[in-house]
Amino acid sequence: MSLEDLQEDIEAAYGDFDDEFALSIDRETRNELAMLSVALDPDDPDELVRRAVHMLFQSTVDRGTLDFHLRSSYDCTYDEYLSGMTFDQMTGNDFPQQQDKDDRRYQF
Repeated sequence: MSLEDLQEDIEAAYGDFDDEFALSIDRETRNELAMLSVALDPDDPDELVRRAVHMLFQSTVDRGTLDFHLRSSYDCTYDEYLSGMTFDQMTGNDFPQQQDKDDRRYQF
């Protein structure tokens, strides 16, 4: 897979999420959400879920977990996704260099 495949998959997943996102939660998650709701007193409990997604995303970026999974599946990193090009494309190593066997002047 590639950077283009990642972009297509993100766009597809983004389209699957409506403005209203139905979420089923288990008993433990419901209990934790209730505790956070009482302690933090948000205007809307949905705000806690939004914060949780932001925190999970940031922690996976900070720990390198996101890059690990992206590299495993798409052969790119989050920074490469943000820039729209791979590291090899940025450094100019993306295109194979022509190798003439007779041209050994610059090889060490």
